[in-house]
Amino acid sequence: MNQNRIELMMPAGSFEALQAGLDAGADSVYFGVDQLNMRARATMNFCLDDLEEIAGRCSDYGGVKSYLTLNTIIYDHDLSLIKKIIDRAKTAGISAVIASDQAVIHYAFQQKMPVHISTQLNVTNLETVKFYAMFADVMVLSRELSLSQVAKICKGIEKEQITGPSGDLVRIEIFGHGALCMAVSGKCYLSLHTQNSSANRGACVQNCRRKYKVIDIEDGHELEIDNEYIMSPKDLCTIDILDQVIESGVSVLKIEGRARAPEYVSTVAKVYKEAIEAYYTGNYDSEHIHTWMTALQKVYNRGFWNGYYMGQQLGEWTDKSGSSATQKKVYIGKGVHYFPKIKVAHFRIDAYELSVGDRILITGPTTGAVEMQVDRLMVNNCEVSQATKGEDCTFKMDQIIRPSDKLYKIVSA
Repeated sequence: MNQNRIELMMPAGSFEALQAGLDAGADSVYFGVDQLNMRARATMNFCLDDLEEIAGRCSDYGGVKSYLTLNTIIYDHDLSLIKKIIDRAKTAGISAVIASDQAVIHYAFQQKMPVHISTQLNVTNLETVKFYAMFADVMVLSRELSLSQVAKICKGIEKEQITGPSGDLVRIEIFGHGALCMAVSGKCYLSLHTQNSSANRGACVQNCRRKYKVIDIEDGHELEIDNEYIMSPKDLCTIDILDQVIESGVSVLKIEGRARAPEYVSTVAKVYKEAIEAYYTGNYDSEHIHTWMTALQKVYNRGFWNGYYMGQQLGEWTDKSGSSATQKKVYIGKGVHYFPKIKVAHFRIDAYELSVGDRILITGPTTGAVEMQVDRLMVNNCEVSQATKGEDCTFKMDQIIRPSDKLYKIVSA
């Protein structure tokens, strides 16, 4: 990646998502292991033995950076595991750890493992940046800041030449796309209060995404609320203000979504990568923005807003449960074999049917997320218009697939 360009950081909650991000052009990826990260409950996390493969795959893609999240609240009984994870990450060649607890930050610093300060620390001013610059080269700012506040911090770093342990100027990272939490910097106790499941230990049950009534306990009067989901923010989206984001001086644009599917990672990475390229080549315009927004709306989302970057004082809330995506995937089968010489993929149809002209998605740990249209279809060496449940079918495909790769049909939502 050109060091003068903003770094696009993508989430990885599985090997499928990791590969999807790499294939789509991510400059860096971030992920969690075991239970000590903010998505410990919500996604299939990696384990310690996966670290070498993660670092290796990233290295194979031109030196994509790999960041390990260790950003939950840490108790005394966690410390031995934290040290073990950091030691293993350093040996494996992981690029940095993202941390919020002082014990994690200090131990990583002692081991000369690069540290990124997590948004959970709620960094909102230049003096805080100066303090953590003793330990970290990258800081994720609070999601509640406006772009003007972000720009002021970035300019302050440049003006005062604030450097991190590496000797380079501290780099600023902000969230650019994905789910937002109603709580300041994610510090929510609602899940702990109602379900004894702490969001700050990565075990949020997402109470905020549900429908509620608000009742006055004094007289029993039920308050009238226009929006039924008053604690569930729309998803953050900065594709239409990306020029202002880049011009604020931030170095890293972070995409949220370690609990989301590989096709989400693939689509969002491609869109933002293209938009970043368009900005630097002078092709960032309203027509492209409309196209990018349409693409983003196809994958999981709760509706979009710019967060607090443009100075909004109040959040924007979803008006329904679940996703507002314009399309969805339907499982229809799995991979059987790939014939590399003739570039033909063999699948078994387990449910529904596959027809010529269908748009499909194939996902797998090494395949990532591949979307394409079926132009020709073969069953028992005969060309057909449709393959039904129980049949094996083949079709042309440039991407190598593996047995057990999942085959989906993409349909309108």
